[in-house]
Amino acid sequence: MNVDTLLGRALNFEFLSIEEGIFLYNHAPVADLAYVANELRKIQVPHGKVTWQIDRNVNTTNVCIANCKFCNFFRRPGHAESYITDIETYKQKIEETFRYGGDQLLLQGGHHPDLGLAFYTNLFRELKSLYPALKLHSLGPPEIAHIAKLEGMSHIDVLRALKEAGLDSLPGAGAEILNDRVRRLISKGKCGGREWLDVMRAAHQINLPTSATMMFGHVETLEERFEHLVWIRQVQEERPPGAYGFIAFIPWPFQDDGTLLKRLRGITNSVTGHEYIRMIALSRIMLPNIINIQASWLTVGKRVAQTCLHAGANDFGSIMIEENVVSAAGAPHRFTSNSIQEAIREAGFQPQLRTQKYQFREIPETMEEQVINY
Repeated sequence: MNVDTLLGRALNFEFLSIEEGIFLYNHAPVADLAYVANELRKIQVPHGKVTWQIDRNVNTTNVCIANCKFCNFFRRPGHAESYITDIETYKQKIEETFRYGGDQLLLQGGHHPDLGLAFYTNLFRELKSLYPALKLHSLGPPEIAHIAKLEGMSHIDVLRALKEAGLDSLPGAGAEILNDRVRRLISKGKCGGREWLDVMRAAHQINLPTSATMMFGHVETLEERFEHLVWIRQVQEERPPGAYGFIAFIPWPFQDDGTLLKRLRGITNSVTGHEYIRMIALSRIMLPNIINIQASWLTVGKRVAQTCLHAGANDFGSIMIEENVVSAAGAPHRFTSNSIQEAIREAGFQPQLRTQKYQFREIPETMEEQVINY
């Protein structure tokens, strides 16, 4: 294999194999990877702007039986700190989100053993009846798989019911690394990698917009990272004509603070800024059929994320008015609407507020500046 040949093929939007991706990771200078990824970005996102979003991550419940070894957020059933969010709390948080210019809730929680499909369809309908303009970017493949098992239903029937109740899009949560060797070690209670992909296939069949993620830098091998990318690319290729499919891909490094992986096995986040930039560039190169690549400023910080905008990323994600799960594992970074735009301009780009479907939004004239309090 030859670096120049592989990068030339990438510039032609060819699909590179797992082995070819690994070869580029090991042998291509990061400057060359960034250049090629940036050229691909210019073609795929010709407006040249860097998009961002205002939304809020609200947790439906912190009760979970998945026992992921990287999560500090969950509580076991019956724990004194366990909760299910009530409707008055949702109302307060939604109205505050609207004041801050947001249009969406990212609703996620744990694998609660007693919360089936009716709980979520009733919740979504009530929220949409109270706030018709609210977008629900909610749950994720592991939660869909969990609900399907509780109800004895297929993935697609669960998704249809949730979409009819008001679900607007499905996050790529719970992907971690899709290889089941890794999943047995870090998230044994969640669905396997094949089922995660099958849930996404079902979502694409009913044209429910989705995103895909990768949490790396823990127990996975380099081959398993690139396997993950190729599997996601394949599912994207299988989507029906005209379907949204995966609108975006978001890779981020494992956050280790206080996690069982760190305390019991000594696994720490060793991903450097240089490595993260390399993975962003290779995400653009390996996923030529996914338009939007998001830099995870929450986990890598402002400077590294800004550099990623010159290495294939075109999106800065959300300011996240509220976020509890990744932050509980040590992610320290914060943005407001003003500071995220300043960061994008500092990097040499024009910021553009967007929706979950990457449609441009005007910044609301009456928007209050956020006070980040988590």
